Amino acid sequence: MRHALVTGGGRGIGRAICLALARKGYFVSVNYLSGKDSAEETLRLVQEGGGAGDLWPFDVSKREQTNAFAEAWRRKHEGSHIEIIVNNAGIRQDNLMVWMKAEEWTRVMETNLQSFFNVVQPLLLPMLAGKFGRIVNVASLSGLKGMPGQVNYSASKGGLIAATKALAQEVARKDVTVNAVAPGFIATDMTADLDEKELRTLIPAGRFGKAEEVASVVSFLVSEEASYVTGEVISVNGGLYT
Repeated sequence: MRHALVTGGGRGIGRAICLALARKGYFVSVNYLSGKDSAEETLRLVQEGGGAGDLWPFDVSKREQTNAFAEAWRRKHEGSHIEIIVNNAGIRQDNLMVWMKAEEWTRVMETNLQSFFNVVQPLLLPMLAGKFGRIVNVASLSGLKGMPGQVNYSASKGGLIAATKALAQEVARKDVTVNAVAPGFIATDMTADLDEKELRTLIPAGRFGKAEEVASVVSFLVSEEASYVTGEVISVNGGLYT
């Protein structure tokens, strides 16, 4: 059985990705920080669909916690390693730069960008040794074009895109691919505070996307069929920005 890790897998896009990977036969390790009930619901849905998985509460922004997770996971799943990593955990703390507090900048950068190194680095060597791996980073439209009021978020997702392209070149010879998806406005808890009625007039498709539509792209990127796709950023935004 192949193993996958999805960070921020308790709800929204993360939950949809967990379910999509479980349908492909992966044992899914679901990470969460808060919202234990939501994470347990994700695992229940995975199991209800005939899949298998487990729950791992840790803060992706804390290096000591991701290292501890990697060690604990190897002890629990002796003889196996994580072959699929989906870096989905992320936060928004929107504010205009002139009013932005230092902690709003730091927390977003740590959770959205520093976490990429924290999670991937301790899990990468077994992928390279096994000559197979798939890393998918959930970036954002904001990381491609920038969004006013989101200098911190845009910077974190833009950095994640750059890291995606760089790491892809380092590991391609070992059949490890590194790609990103860049969702636009997706109907999840993270966008619940946005004015959907107003914003959807800007979207050529005329609506917010669904979490499952992002998950389907991730599902392709981790597949054997996508073995020659690496260093790419695939937008899932209804035509809002190309």
